[in-house]
Amino acid sequence: MITLTTDEIETYRAQFADNSAVLRTLDVIEDCEGNLEDAAIDLALKVGQEPTESERWLEGFAKRWRVQLCQLHLRRHVQEGRMGDAMSVLVEMTNLPISLAIALLIYAQKTGLEEFCQPLNEKL
Repeated sequence: MITLTTDEIETYRAQFADNSAVLRTLDVIEDCEGNLEDAAIDLALKVGQEPTESERWLEGFAKRWRVQLCQLHLRRHVQEGRMGDAMSVLVEMTNLPISLAIALLIYAQKTGLEEFCQPLNEKL
């Protein structure tokens, strides 16, 4: 389970101060006491997704988007802390709602991109 601290949420708020959709997403994460999994399920329900399980749903959802999340240019943005750029690229590539794109990016960042992308590296 990934839990964001209040300070981490505030750091993301500062990065996305001009993006009301991201700020609303961060409000949901904060309302879930920083629990990214709970927030992602809530966000998914709000955009019409129907999560089939409550435990590890975000992990499974992220795995479905692993190829896109692990694109070199997207990885660089995340690794360099340029989450706004990463979000723009991910939304453009996938047409995901901003709320789910942010949840995925935070998940990948907190999990560690090298570890998260390792299964793709092994197949190459």
